[in-house]
Amino acid sequence: MSTRTEIPPTQGEEAVVGKLSTLDRFLPVWIIAAMALGLLLGNLVPGLNIALEAVKVGEVSLPIAAGLLVMMYPVLAKVRYDQTRRVIGDRKLMISSLVINWLLAPAFMFVLAWVFLADLPEYRTGLIIVGLARCIAMVMIWNDLACGDRESAAVLVAINSVFQVVAFGALGWFYLQLLPSWLGLPTTSADFSFWAITLSVLIFLGIPLLAGFLTRTLGEKAKGRDWYEGTFLPKLGPWALYGLLFTITLLFALQGETITARPLDVARIALPLLVYFVVVFGAGMLIGKWLDLGYAKTTTLAFTAAGNNFELAIAVAIGTFGVTSGQALAGVVGPLIEVPALVALVYAALWARKRFFTPATASL
Repeated sequence: MSTRTEIPPTQGEEAVVGKLSTLDRFLPVWIIAAMALGLLLGNLVPGLNIALEAVKVGEVSLPIAAGLLVMMYPVLAKVRYDQTRRVIGDRKLMISSLVINWLLAPAFMFVLAWVFLADLPEYRTGLIIVGLARCIAMVMIWNDLACGDRESAAVLVAINSVFQVVAFGALGWFYLQLLPSWLGLPTTSADFSFWAITLSVLIFLGIPLLAGFLTRTLGEKAKGRDWYEGTFLPKLGPWALYGLLFTITLLFALQGETITARPLDVARIALPLLVYFVVVFGAGMLIGKWLDLGYAKTTTLAFTAAGNNFELAIAVAIGTFGVTSGQALAGVVGPLIEVPALVALVYAALWARKRFFTPATASL
């Protein structure tokens, strides 16, 4: 995502931060503009949401699917795949990521849903579904902007994808039926499509991951790593931002009328989401610091824990409860809060890097 120049680590502090382009420096401005444009289009262009939903890839609108793929490909083309064995061998990172993503974060979202939305069962269920859908797309963007470890992010996202396919249905049953019944709370019946979840992972991670791997492998074989990272990647990098802004615009255009028509409901859903992002990200940073993972891996741990796969959550909610359901609205509100919240956390991570990590560990 970031167009910062790739410089060998031996050249010190600038190797991590690099030189940000104008696109990157004004990212919050572009994102706010994309959100506003999407809401405006969704409210002013009759039938736009119908047109966007006319053709789908899995359960996701084709234009949005295209935007996600364009967004993911440049980031995954930057990954040095020959270093992934180093990441896999880091047991502290692997275990802490699995614990936060699949034990702590879903449990915390369950608690927040019942604390903030106890009287609104549809929104409560939608929020719990959001907590189960671990991020496999936009988290790569936030991690890259915060100078996180790209190789670690790629590996953790891949692991989350496998767990998503295997565990999503079981966790949905546990948090919507079994655990509430143990606690004497109302239960919710939900039937999750294993195929829909698998297809989402294969498309939105599998395709750009394969494309990124082949691009780096063939590019380095043809012209070497210096050319690939010094000439090719700076030209490819901005396309991640273009894909991100395009996707955000379409997401908000698709649900713009719904969001603006129910502002109080949106606010009720937004509050626990905001608490979730801040607390889970902060916990990831603290755990990474405690485990002495270094800044880059700590940041990656925090972002992969805090991010959620709203495309999957929305698709599951629509497929199970219907497009006009409260569960679907809870998923729609997700990116409304996640995008500005995680952009702010990018700046929080960079601030923490200067304040709490020594130069030696900041570049790890």
